Amino acid sequence: MSDQQLSAEHIDVLLAAAVAAPSMHNTQPWRFEVGGHVIDLFLDGSRTLPAEDPTGRAMRIAAGAATFNLRCAAESLGYGTWLGLAPYPEEPDLLARIVVEPTSRPDDERRDLAQQIPRRHTDRNPSGAQPLPESIKVALLQAAYAEGAELTWLGEPEVRAVLDMVIDTDLREVHDWHRRAERAHWVGGDRTTEGIPSTALGPRSASYPASVRDMATRPVDRMRTETTFEEHPDLAILSTEGDEPTDQVAAGLALERVLLTATREGVSASFLNQPLEFDDLRRAVQRLTQRPGHAHMIIRFAHSRPGNGTGRRPVSEFLRTKEES
Repeated sequence: MSDQQLSAEHIDVLLAAAVAAPSMHNTQPWRFEVGGHVIDLFLDGSRTLPAEDPTGRAMRIAAGAATFNLRCAAESLGYGTWLGLAPYPEEPDLLARIVVEPTSRPDDERRDLAQQIPRRHTDRNPSGAQPLPESIKVALLQAAYAEGAELTWLGEPEVRAVLDMVIDTDLREVHDWHRRAERAHWVGGDRTTEGIPSTALGPRSASYPASVRDMATRPVDRMRTETTFEEHPDLAILSTEGDEPTDQVAAGLALERVLLTATREGVSASFLNQPLEFDDLRRAVQRLTQRPGHAHMIIRFAHSRPGNGTGRRPVSEFLRTKEES
């Protein structure tokens, strides 16, 4: 297939799956170039978060998640994939090169997970009091390991430590208008193709600090209905051994495999990542795992409830062909 083009229909399927991946504030910070059977994923420098993600780590994680979705969608179409992460140092915005070719040895797990892509969404609603079964926790741990990452489940003392760090981050942001303005640009109001609309914020927690991040940036959103969240949340830290750009993209691959596996098991997720936006607190989060490495995500898992994902821009806005480049 090396001299053949992917059909326009298949490109649409592949990229629609890719852009369904989560990204910080749903900025969708990626673009794709397609040439023959090769798809390159680049960072979109116009959709950065310089105040909250100054190094671009969250963008690279999002790119990894999009790459994993694309690989799953390829399997559903009868293709296999292989990829290189950050293949050219002289092109720092090129984060993944994915080769898509017919295969006689499909990856059944990725093909199965492709069915979960439309169902996965960030769930900011309270969960029931029942903790997750150990079998599901093990399955999610294995999903992270399959992509070279570690998922560490937190005990009650570690959960309390994370919530204390949430208070710390809120205090640090009180006088940081850059962060508040950046978040307000992407969160709240009526949004259909990007950012987080008010309808996706979920209820406010009746207690503080909460196991769910309150993303409200507008007075009307701060008046949302309050409710009680679970007293003992299931929190886990996703980390990798290294912290180079390739490690961060790999963390995104692991994140999406974990999220799709959770969706299949009837479990949803939301994120409590604000401590990771400060280097000293990020190191403190990793220390809670009692392992070396670098924390990338703090994930709250909960029994899934019906809900809708946030909107995405049309695939045409992400796509360029090699001839157009």
